[in-house]
Amino acid sequence: MNNVSKSKLHGLWALTNRELKKWYKAPVVFLLTIIQPIIWMSLLGKAMNLSALIPSNIPGVDPQTVLESILGTGDYFSFMAIGMITFTTLFTTMFSGMSVVWDRRLGFLDKALSTPVSRSVIILSKVLSATLRSMFQAAIIIIVAVLLRLQTGSNFTPLNILGVFAVIFLICMGLSSLFIAINIRSTRIETPMAVMNLVNLPLMFASNALFPINFMPDWLQAIANINPLSYTTDAVRQLLIFNTDYAKLAFDFAYVGIFALILTTIGIVLSWRFLNK
Repeated sequence: MNNVSKSKLHGLWALTNRELKKWYKAPVVFLLTIIQPIIWMSLLGKAMNLSALIPSNIPGVDPQTVLESILGTGDYFSFMAIGMITFTTLFTTMFSGMSVVWDRRLGFLDKALSTPVSRSVIILSKVLSATLRSMFQAAIIIIVAVLLRLQTGSNFTPLNILGVFAVIFLICMGLSSLFIAINIRSTRIETPMAVMNLVNLPLMFASNALFPINFMPDWLQAIANINPLSYTTDAVRQLLIFNTDYAKLAFDFAYVGIFALILTTIGIVLSWRFLNK
């Protein structure tokens, strides 16, 4: 007689791999999820040549210096390319909630709940799947940005890439758990779609992904300063394109880490209570 695994994470990889197969075995979807942020980065990042708007014929005015004082880097493309990593992370994690609804409607959720796999593992598999997809897409964006002449910071080293993946891992855990928690009891596909349409642009634009917080209206600064996407974006910029302020970087990691811990815990607790047939 076969013994059932007693591990609390029993079935995690099997369910995660199932979620990933929906992605990498659908070539069109796979390519579109990669191409979209690249188009944004290539067209918007290169089209918005902000240095051309700064007069260069005024004595003592250097457009690159002015931009650096505003953005922290003399190249808006580099500033905006990092924002595209956050953009991709946000949109990828939003589909975690939709996955729960589809599994419920197609009957797979009932089957999963009838197995020895714990309910928290079902949720964690969707969170982990979204996280792995986001990290892969972030790697593609970084490679393309380098090919398009991303300007890295003076103290950048290849090891900084590991820090980038670490902070992406944390924000994805938190955001995926958030969207799953919102949709965990939903049976209608319109619900996660409505949530996505409601929160995607406000979360994106009420952050420093595309524009510095210091130049926003006061009321918008208040929102951006508590938005975890702002701290994620700042951490990635500190690691890739800024002259790293390690105290600020540590605070960014702490903020995003606490956000991820709280939201993941909430997602697991809600799965114990509300995830049912």
